[in-house]
Amino acid sequence: MRVGAISLMPVQNRNIVFQKLQKADSLPFTSTCSGRESLKEQISDLRVFNHHIYEYEKGLRNLVLTTEKVKYRDFIENKLQNRKIDYAINDIGNGKINVFFGEKSCVNVVKTFSPRLNELSAEQDFILGIMLGYDRVKQCDRYLKIKDKVVKLRN
Repeated sequence: MRVGAISLMPVQNRNIVFQKLQKADSLPFTSTCSGRESLKEQISDLRVFNHHIYEYEKGLRNLVLTTEKVKYRDFIENKLQNRKIDYAINDIGNGKINVFFGEKSCVNVVKTFSPRLNELSAEQDFILGIMLGYDRVKQCDRYLKIKDKVVKLRN
């Protein structure tokens, strides 16, 4: 069900939908949720995170990177632990966290990198991009541009 469609429903149907959503395992509900607006905010805020879990579990991705609000860290960790998904979480400031999750070997590689993505070497940036499933040719072009600032390549 699309969350955006809820606001178009008659009020009595919305109440039924919210009751069903609160029971659903795949949606982000915690005991800190107070009221319908807060519930809608959590659903909206963690929609991408939940979709990434779906894609990972279907085998579409080996590694996922998502940036989320720090206030959802406990929920995110609990959900990944309950589903036995390996993960690494880095605080990036401004109330945000980078959440990497997926195959154990991929997450272990990420753990060897600097938690700040802007401090990665050209090689680490390339490896991460490939592991996240970015276009290989574009990653090669990006690598060469980054490397060119450090070492001028011969033509």
